[in-house]
Amino acid sequence: MNSIYFTEEHELFRKSLQDFLQKEVVPHIEKWEKTGTIERFIWKKFGEMGFFGINYPEAYGGMSLDLFYTVVFLEELQKIKSSGFAAAMWAHAYLAMTHLNAEGSERIKQEYLAPSISGDKIGALCITEPFGGSDVAGMRTTAVKQGNKYIINGSKTFITNGVYADYYVVAAKTNPESGNKGISMFLVDANLKGIAATKLDKLGWRASDTAEIAFDNVEIPEENLMGEEGKGFPYIMQHFALERLIMAINAHARAEYAIEYTIGYMSEREAFGKTIDKFQALRHTIVEHATDVEHCKLFNYAAVARLNQKEYVVKEATMAKLKSTKVADETIYSCLQMLGGYGYMEEYPLARLFRDSRLGPIGGGTSEILKEILSKMIIDKQNYKPAVK
Repeated sequence: MNSIYFTEEHELFRKSLQDFLQKEVVPHIEKWEKTGTIERFIWKKFGEMGFFGINYPEAYGGMSLDLFYTVVFLEELQKIKSSGFAAAMWAHAYLAMTHLNAEGSERIKQEYLAPSISGDKIGALCITEPFGGSDVAGMRTTAVKQGNKYIINGSKTFITNGVYADYYVVAAKTNPESGNKGISMFLVDANLKGIAATKLDKLGWRASDTAEIAFDNVEIPEENLMGEEGKGFPYIMQHFALERLIMAINAHARAEYAIEYTIGYMSEREAFGKTIDKFQALRHTIVEHATDVEHCKLFNYAAVARLNQKEYVVKEATMAKLKSTKVADETIYSCLQMLGGYGYMEEYPLARLFRDSRLGPIGGGTSEILKEILSKMIIDKQNYKPAVK
């Protein structure tokens, strides 16, 4: 079935990425998980290999490849025992950089997108707030125009790469009385006066840097407005389909990895005179999870194929994230159980995978929010259209 979506070139890219990850990343994973800091050199190596420029224009150092190269990139990152490391990479490449490419001026693209592709700059997308969560329209951060500057005040939280970042793509209200029509997007250098980033201590994703960021009278030039003033909410909505599909792909990939690892363990672990992969109860449990994961994977691929053709797949992407993250959690829970006491040990990958996977139904829009979005589409017959033409 995969041949419908993947060419020989995709598979060559997969092999090249696998080799790179095993050589350049895997030897450092345990250190990064313990310290919570991904060393700067690896960003540059990713950039040199072109991994940050997969979908971006050649004019800025990208490769203008189709979205199935991104699928390969995401899937392989889930198979090296650190969803936190994976998150740092894809949040840079597909959250912050997506906005730079879509809304950034030519100057911003030259000064920020190009070095982001090369791995010389690290970006973070700042939307979620301490009091807002999934309620994007309810954000309180403001950007007040004063002469030829904007003054930003407020705070953001759960920001991946928030401490590492060289720049932030920040959503702020330029007209607080206008609700979601008063939000704008800004490019903010991380070293400006008035910015304080505090690293958060998390259950999982230990290698990644997740921060709460405070903006206290931060001055930025007016040309750092990205796109049009007041269009921030449509810009954010426009990119949600890709973000949800990324989360869905991550989920099916880590579940697939959990199953592969568990089958390998079961083929070696003996009980009552035979390997445990011969016990029907365990065999059938694995098969049920493998079936669910395959369903998710093929649905996700179909949605990616449509997005690759520029179709608006917000419903399908929302379904994909909702279902895939649920299936991943259930699958990894069962796989940990198959390892018995060893599943609870840190030296085995299932313990970390179990913690890391739990963010799936929370990050990028909680499952509860996604269900309400789908309820409006399916039950109330609300027809969402592209926010930006």
